[in-house]
Amino acid sequence: MRPDDRGERRDREGQGGIPDGLLIGILGFLLGMTLLVWTAAGLAGLFVHGSWPDGVTIPRTPLAMRSLIGDAHDLAGAWPDTPADQLSGYGLFWGLFIGQLMVLVVLTVFVMGTLARWRAVRAARRAGHPYAGHVRRDTPPYEVPAPRTEPEPAPEAVRPAPEAVRPAQEPRQTASAVERRPEAVVGQHPEAIAGPAAPLGNKAPSLAETALAPLPDALTTRDTLLVAPRDSRLRSAAQAVLDAEGAALVVTSNPALWQDTKDARGKLGPVLLYDPSHLCDTPARLHWSPTSGCEDKATAAARAASLLAPVRPTSRLDQALGDTAETLLRSYLHAAAVDGRTVRHVHRWSQGSQIQDAVRILRTHPKAAAGSAGELEAALTAHPERRDMAQELTTRALAALSRVNIRESCTPHRTDTLTLDSFVHETGTLYVVGESIEDPRAEPGAMPLLTALAASVVERGRRMAERSSSGRLDPPMTLVLDDVAAVAPLPQVPELLATGADRGMPTLALLRSREQARSRWPHAELPG
Repeated sequence: MRPDDRGERRDREGQGGIPDGLLIGILGFLLGMTLLVWTAAGLAGLFVHGSWPDGVTIPRTPLAMRSLIGDAHDLAGAWPDTPADQLSGYGLFWGLFIGQLMVLVVLTVFVMGTLARWRAVRAARRAGHPYAGHVRRDTPPYEVPAPRTEPEPAPEAVRPAPEAVRPAQEPRQTASAVERRPEAVVGQHPEAIAGPAAPLGNKAPSLAETALAPLPDALTTRDTLLVAPRDSRLRSAAQAVLDAEGAALVVTSNPALWQDTKDARGKLGPVLLYDPSHLCDTPARLHWSPTSGCEDKATAAARAASLLAPVRPTSRLDQALGDTAETLLRSYLHAAAVDGRTVRHVHRWSQGSQIQDAVRILRTHPKAAAGSAGELEAALTAHPERRDMAQELTTRALAALSRVNIRESCTPHRTDTLTLDSFVHETGTLYVVGESIEDPRAEPGAMPLLTALAASVVERGRRMAERSSSGRLDPPMTLVLDDVAAVAPLPQVPELLATGADRGMPTLALLRSREQARSRWPHAELPG
């Protein structure tokens, strides 16, 4: 045989035939359909007549499938050897067949997804990915900024530091410990941040040893307000979360903070994530309803105040307007809670629709607080312009409930309620993650819901501290509030910074600037 003949023969052999994988797949599909038809026919007869039909066997099933392709309703013709009174109707048969097929598809997709995630995690671990099952706590190296050519400032113009900077290699102390530091302002000289000017012969301290140094330890005695850029806030917040001894409440707009600390915190207790905007890549999210606990009128009032905090006018001239809006929203929350209504009803009432239902519930329900119906009616019949503006505030505060994912996050399951109530005792961590919004009075998004949940957790911690013999939480519940002014501007932030440590709730508030803090809490004097 000539060489070219052998080559042509190999080409013809390579062009023909069915791939082995396709052949195995076809055989597996046919075998699976055979088993599904056989089990559907047998189970249908078992459910209807109480026994497996005679003659419904696997060898006879392929012929039955061929018959059913021609006439899907003729089960007796598909199994002629089986008495007709032992077979079920075609409806139950096909229902069982389709149900088994759906279960099989779901299980297949689940197994394939699980295997894919397992392979991805294993590959990431082999490659040394920092998020593959562990948290890297070491601070990445930073470039030392180039020395300035400007003349050195006079000693009196240099801002002294309250304490010497600790060496970077010093071990990190316990988590409940962050002392008030000078502000790390963008564009400020590193020398001004570090303290007095160093002699000309000494090496200037690097940025990692000054503004980005490890947090000092005094969070139990004095709370902290840190003003810094986004990257510095992330490192400081992660340090405080990882060092927290007891439970922790973390408010942030940066999903990386949750990603960097969740595994380490998961070794201490349950990790909860309230992320109504779906910023974090995980399906395990907490569901929480704003009506939770509002059967109590005082709780409903506090919840209404926290929901309205992002959109409420800050001017004292609008105090009456804010009080009217708070009365309306408090009444809606209280009515929904005592009557077992969902947050959808509160959303509907806040838009001015079917408010008479809320009035009727507050007037007739035995669990409603006395006088609640009269207060709601008085607010609704007050000055028309003030009432309409207050109604606009409540509508704006709950406008995010029009989005499906946010409304779904406000529909809690029973396990969500139990976990949220016990996470403080179990040394758990609650992450409240939301978008950073600088002007919430125009478009608040999910900020009112984030603020209400965080305020509810703070209030629960305060009540637990009051019930304890020492008047404080032990171990303390650390509050790490990263970008809190743009994510969840809690009304209690000034109070927490002033007296939180005395109650066992040490607080670290991280902001972009002091102007941002003054715009959120204009009537409170923040420390530092």
